[in-house]
Amino acid sequence: MADTFRIIDTGVREGRANIAFDAALIEERQAHRVPDTIRFLRFPPTALIGRHQDLSREIDLEYCRQNGVGTVRRITGGGAIYLDEGQLGWELVFNRKSLGIAALPDLAREICTAAANGMSSLGIDAQFRPRNDIEVDGRKISGTGGFFDGDVLIYQGTVLVDMNPQHMLSALNVPEAKLAKRKLDSAAQRVVTLKELLGDDLPDLETIKRALITGFSERFGIDAEPGHITDNEESLAARYFDEEIGTDEFVAEIDNPGDQAEVLAGSHTGPGGTIEAFLKLEGPTRQILQRVLFSGDFFVTPPRIVFDLEARLLGTRIDEIGEVIDKFFADNDVDMLSVAPADFQAAIGAAIDSAGKHV
Repeated sequence: MADTFRIIDTGVREGRANIAFDAALIEERQAHRVPDTIRFLRFPPTALIGRHQDLSREIDLEYCRQNGVGTVRRITGGGAIYLDEGQLGWELVFNRKSLGIAALPDLAREICTAAANGMSSLGIDAQFRPRNDIEVDGRKISGTGGFFDGDVLIYQGTVLVDMNPQHMLSALNVPEAKLAKRKLDSAAQRVVTLKELLGDDLPDLETIKRALITGFSERFGIDAEPGHITDNEESLAARYFDEEIGTDEFVAEIDNPGDQAEVLAGSHTGPGGTIEAFLKLEGPTRQILQRVLFSGDFFVTPPRIVFDLEARLLGTRIDEIGEVIDKFFADNDVDMLSVAPADFQAAIGAAIDSAGKHV
């Protein structure tokens, strides 16, 4: 049996401060200064994008500015989401060995199943839906995602307790293709809340938290007990906020990359999500990658490996891209959730094809 998990609740915090605490919690767990942890968290109205997403494409920035909706870039991959006080965030931060499950896709399945089991005890039929959603009758009640940083995994999710879907639709730019794939007229039809399902029988937040803890404890055979947030976690979170995560520069790190002159853009959608490639070519016959940037809602862990891949591809001839990508992933310890090296090559290939060239 794994050691006892600590349970903490950091309450409602400004969105960027919430993400900065994630970074601090990961570092403290890596240093063995805190135990494996289950954290509950809540947000004021906030639009969050995944680590590699394009800010302006995913969020209606003008609506957010006018309506006091915070804009945040997560340190995890995945797609854009809208959160407010009507949703409960949960996350597990633990050592890779604690649950005896090594691969990220397997962990996603097991953690989502555990959370679904917990939510089902409230009187709904929640089910894991690959690759990382929890649904009730085909409608999403929880989105999840995570990544390894060394030997520590952070895996996050939400429970839609009560929400006005119009706020979500206004804050996020939901792609029409994503809705058409599920034959939905609007994103509001894609999601469902506990309030809609249970009506007057909606439990309070403490009951929902206990249900999730029971789901995790029973599925993984762990003990979980209330614990304390350390002073070092708070001070480290404040530092991460000030130096990176809380800054506008970090949030806008990827913002309209396709608007620059001579940038080629292409995308590829596979089982692991959508990867978009933005690149410039150079040389007398424009056969060499001068620059490449990847964006999208995919999960690759650790997230920084994508930036390493972009750097590795600089100066590569386009007829050697596939070989370089394959070697990069073979030489690095990378976990991917339903995405493969060939998907990155396909995204680059689509961009190059748009210029009449071919990989």
